[in-house]
Amino acid sequence: MQSVLKWEANKETYQISQSHFLTLGSYSKEDIHFLLEDAIKLKKNQKEGVPHPYLQGKVLAMLFEKSSTRTRVSFEVGMLQLGGHAIFLSSNDIQLGRGESPADTAKVLSRYVDGLMIRTFDHQTLEEFALHSNVPIINGLTDSHHPAQVLADLLTIKEHKGKLKGLKLCYLGDANNNMSHSLIEGAVKVGMDIAIACPTGFEPDSCILTAMKKEAFLTGSSIQVGQCPIEMVKDADVVVTDVWTSMGQEAETEKRVNLLAPYQVNEELCKHAKDDFIFLHCLPAHRGEEVTAEIIDGPHSVVFDEAENRLHAQKAILKALLSN
Repeated sequence: MQSVLKWEANKETYQISQSHFLTLGSYSKEDIHFLLEDAIKLKKNQKEGVPHPYLQGKVLAMLFEKSSTRTRVSFEVGMLQLGGHAIFLSSNDIQLGRGESPADTAKVLSRYVDGLMIRTFDHQTLEEFALHSNVPIINGLTDSHHPAQVLADLLTIKEHKGKLKGLKLCYLGDANNNMSHSLIEGAVKVGMDIAIACPTGFEPDSCILTAMKKEAFLTGSSIQVGQCPIEMVKDADVVVTDVWTSMGQEAETEKRVNLLAPYQVNEELCKHAKDDFIFLHCLPAHRGEEVTAEIIDGPHSVVFDEAENRLHAQKAILKALLSN
């Protein structure tokens, strides 16, 4: 299954290389730039009140094994703004939560709907859905990847900095998580340099690092991983962090807070970034832990632009995969 769209910005026909949206690492740099340009166009149309019912009559099923605010609302509103419909399904609403396999669930639901957005724990579950589904599978979040969020992050950076290639992004904190992995993949694909500051034992997945270092050679970007937050954040154009304790890790909270405290994003640390740096956080945030209020509520923060851009970036994904 391939999705062929008209890229109205330059009147060319562009073909997305993937049938599903599972990771940014599986997308080409051309795919990502196309989605970003289309998101900009869709956002402009929405602000100007121009209707864009590209998905008239289409239905998206949204499966949630993890709770959500931004993911649910942005995908549901996005489908409505594109002229389609969205159905919310928690693990308590379907037989998947009572032992039915992802394969059987995918085979059944893909006969009813035009696409499936899934927010789950194990990334393998998502891949199993994609293997057995006849409609596009969209990653709303897994424990190892969060590509829809990072596409919105790239859109936000592009809006505020005017470009992506050649910028330096610094991520601080727990780097063995979905945000770090998708930021590495997204940054490298668009030619951004990325520096990761984390303590020992919190490094990114080695397989993702190896694959993206090879990709970085082709795109002219670089990946650094180090323990010194000051060294990693030096001259950064973009500073990013995430919560220190994700869903399912609550029992480790005290240990994590102690180990990650030196990686808090605060005014003293950010003196080493560029004077015009922007701060990103996927939210929800814990002020006083991974970031201080002075930073997240200060003049460098663009976190609410970032949150809004979830809507527009995801509309570009939905349009690309469901409008064929």
